Amino acid sequence: MRAIWTGAITFGLVNVPVKLFSATEDHDVELHQVHARDGGRIRYQRRCEVCGETVEYTDINRAYVEDDETVVLTKDELDAIPQERNREISVVEFVPTDQLDPIMFEKSYFLRPAGKSSKAYVLLRRTLEQTDRTAIVQFALRQKTRIAALRVRDDVLVVQNLLWPDEVREADFPELDERVRITAKELQLSAALVKSFSGDFDATDFHDEYQEELRKLVQAKLAEGDALDTDATFGASEDDEGSDAEVIDLMAALKESVQRSRASKKRGRGGAAGAKSSGGAAGAGAKAGGGAKKTTRKATPKRSESKATTGKQTTAKKRTERNSAPKKRTSPRKSPKRDAA
Repeated sequence: MRAIWTGAITFGLVNVPVKLFSATEDHDVELHQVHARDGGRIRYQRRCEVCGETVEYTDINRAYVEDDETVVLTKDELDAIPQERNREISVVEFVPTDQLDPIMFEKSYFLRPAGKSSKAYVLLRRTLEQTDRTAIVQFALRQKTRIAALRVRDDVLVVQNLLWPDEVREADFPELDERVRITAKELQLSAALVKSFSGDFDATDFHDEYQEELRKLVQAKLAEGDALDTDATFGASEDDEGSDAEVIDLMAALKESVQRSRASKKRGRGGAAGAKSSGGAAGAGAKAGGGAKKTTRKATPKRSESKATTGKQTTAKKRTERNSAPKKRTSPRKSPKRDAA
């Protein structure tokens, strides 16, 4: 990786020399614009509106236009701005990590120790880890003052640009002002659905399916040319088959979602258990001997739910009648008289 900025983190009298590296990269399939008729590459040219000439990027300056006046700013003039020449990432304050709203996070950068010793770098990293704090910093990068969050990720200091408060839009949706009645049963089923999908996040479990299918399309075009059949490549989609989505109520959707999720998990556990026990079952059968007869127990047919319920009710009725009926009094047995001596 190539460093895009060199400076130092400063807080108090502590100075931590660092180099800034981009922490992310784009792996999307690069597509160019071409002329649909002949496949010629479409190029964009920087053309001057005054003289009509094509201008090289090195001959382009920045300008501010207000009404009819144009103020041209050269690269040297822009580089002369004091904030642009400042090579410090200044720590403004240390805040609890949970106070940062993720919607404000922008691009991320790695910070690498740049001095002869990394002691100050490690000290700052351990301090952030032990205090569970995130440093709010300010620095200038690419002609803009940045406010950023300085935190630790896998023993590396990371600085993440934050949006300014006025760059985050207000969500003004009238639909959210309407009163909606949510029943306890709907909330219970929704919570059960969340529980059935619960797990620990691992980013490696996910992949960009669109980019994979795009690469598949490119390879198919390379192999088959313009005679490509997209249905044969990807399979016919449900939309092409004219399937109409049924409108179902929320309760039915929640119930079916929970049932499908639970059934899917049971199938997964059953398959794993069957794979584990198959070897042990085969070994046990071999020890018992091939001549052993298998005893098959016939399944007793279950009574239907209605019959079982009727039987229980009849039994309960008889028991009640028997308990409520008057009991017959029985006289005590007389003992036989003894003969007089």
